[in-house]
Amino acid sequence: MKKAIIASVVASFVAVPAMAADVTMRFGHVGEPGSLFEATANHFAACVGEKSGGKAEVQTFGSSQLGNDKELLQKLKLGQVDFALPSSVMSSVDGLFGVFEMPYIIKDRDHMRRVQDAMMDTFQTAANNNGYHIVGLAENGFRHITNNIRPINLPEDLKGIKLRTPNGEWRVKMFQEYGANPTPMAFSDVFTALQTGVMDGQENPYTQIATAKFQEVQKYLSVTGHVYTPAYILSSKKGFDGQAEDVRAVLAECATDTQTFTYETAARMETELLDVIKAAGVEVNEADKDAFIAASKPVYDAFAEQVEGGQELIDAVLALGNAS
Repeated sequence: MKKAIIASVVASFVAVPAMAADVTMRFGHVGEPGSLFEATANHFAACVGEKSGGKAEVQTFGSSQLGNDKELLQKLKLGQVDFALPSSVMSSVDGLFGVFEMPYIIKDRDHMRRVQDAMMDTFQTAANNNGYHIVGLAENGFRHITNNIRPINLPEDLKGIKLRTPNGEWRVKMFQEYGANPTPMAFSDVFTALQTGVMDGQENPYTQIATAKFQEVQKYLSVTGHVYTPAYILSSKKGFDGQAEDVRAVLAECATDTQTFTYETAARMETELLDVIKAAGVEVNEADKDAFIAASKPVYDAFAEQVEGGQELIDAVLALGNAS
């Protein structure tokens, strides 16, 4: 029943050109079957196949088949993969992307769209300077905490909890401030780490929690919404620039189309997959977000001090959150 619910949430898209494609590209990601990442990559692939009239084909590979996030970033540069779908790990590419790791800095998807419209040139330049090209934005989503020790209502409830985080220094700093013992780990290793007790807990959006079946090895889900992580439909700059102009236009158009699809799908999944997690017997509680926001100030201060232009970046993103 659980699998049926998850399957009903995500439409499956497969690009099948009528004839052999002139250009075949590989898209690797870490999402499990039924995940938002899978839906995003498959929708992008289907769109490219359709809008190119079969000239271009994107083949998708999920479940870390082509590597974890850090490996995929390297494979993009080596030309071994054409697209990846990183999220938090982008803060390791350039410090500017760490602004999205600041707790509670993004209010909702409308806020994220305003940031994108006003500031995309800044992030594209940072990506280009490091050898990458952002074809478009998708999302990973609003993140929440699961663990096997206790419900998390306040930051101090995290004291001593061994918590898996993605590879990214700001997520580690955040949970150190909250009192947890954070450890970066590849997503593909998390289920076993939770099952064996190597890790007590982890933090992810509902779609990653449910489709990776973390509810089978976790007792508590605390709704914190502590970080909203965008995802990036990412290529290497060399690879993107090397495509024919008409192919580049199709890729950009399909990335825009995919973002709308992803946002709509994610909003629906947030409700439906929370029900899946509850149905597995996980105890769910609403955390005190005001307490977490108050405890997050040192993370903002550190970002402003360590990243060039960090305070200006924070101020710009926050100001767009207050726009109508």
